[in-house]
Amino acid sequence: MWLFKRKGPSGFSSSSTAEEVTQGIDGSGLTAIVTGASSGIGAETARVLALRGVSVIMGVRNMAAGQEVKDAIVKETPEAKVDVLELDLSSLASVRNFAKEFNSSGRPLNILINNAGVMGTTFELSKDDIELQFATNHLGHFLLTNLLLDTMKKTCHQTKREGRIVIVASEFHRYTYREGVRFDKINDQEGYNRYLAYGQSKLSNVLHANELARRLKEDDADITANSLHPGGITTNLYRHSGIFRGLGSIIGKFVYKNIPQGASTTCYVALHPQVKGIRGEYFDNSNIAKASSMAMDADLARRLWDFSVSLTKPNDS
Repeated sequence: MWLFKRKGPSGFSSSSTAEEVTQGIDGSGLTAIVTGASSGIGAETARVLALRGVSVIMGVRNMAAGQEVKDAIVKETPEAKVDVLELDLSSLASVRNFAKEFNSSGRPLNILINNAGVMGTTFELSKDDIELQFATNHLGHFLLTNLLLDTMKKTCHQTKREGRIVIVASEFHRYTYREGVRFDKINDQEGYNRYLAYGQSKLSNVLHANELARRLKEDDADITANSLHPGGITTNLYRHSGIFRGLGSIIGKFVYKNIPQGASTTCYVALHPQVKGIRGEYFDNSNIAKASSMAMDADLARRLWDFSVSLTKPNDS
């Protein structure tokens, strides 16, 4: 990608890579979970965090693919500390099993990166009978975050180091249904539009980060929560979307980021000291950006939180 290279206040731009935005940062002693780490920007995020000394747990649906990524990381960086655990974000039972396994391990957790996602799927219900994009991109991560929060708080208290929750959203959060989130029509097949449904799930990501940040601040927890747009990237995320696959092959080299560039904002928000203490912000190209007015609607965020609790029942786990 070469069209938009102007550096922002952070000193980085759309052409910055994940390695560049974390250059010189020592992540030793930190532990991070990265969901969707078996391909694309999730795999690159795991690789770069491990390169910086972070102990990484890859939450993946495809264990064989996850193991291949782990093997490649360890081959490149023999001292890397990487583990692979099974996690299907479209299944609340899988999310609970993952959280239970991790929490019972006694390991610390400094960084949670909610990266996994699907895009532009035809109408389909999840294993829990919830529209698939909303279930995978938002609800699974909502439950996962809630189930891991106590471990993060304990880690912060014991280590005196700031915890960070990073939620990978998208500029598509601006292109959703008229009402933003269709609370009363989440499973409405007749009115379903695959791209607006994706936008709904990405809007939910930003709203989740904002409300989570507010609650953590209210609890006086030393944990931040932020959301971000990784950029247009030609990755496996587009496997369900023929129109975007076509665009990627035609204009991708001029407009889209490559994977190292696509993982940069995630790694920046997760590790860079410039982000210390910043919460409830939306990042793009490793700089603070402005989300949509709907994404900044505090009442909508609170309503989504309550709706998500009613669907996931985190306190029952």
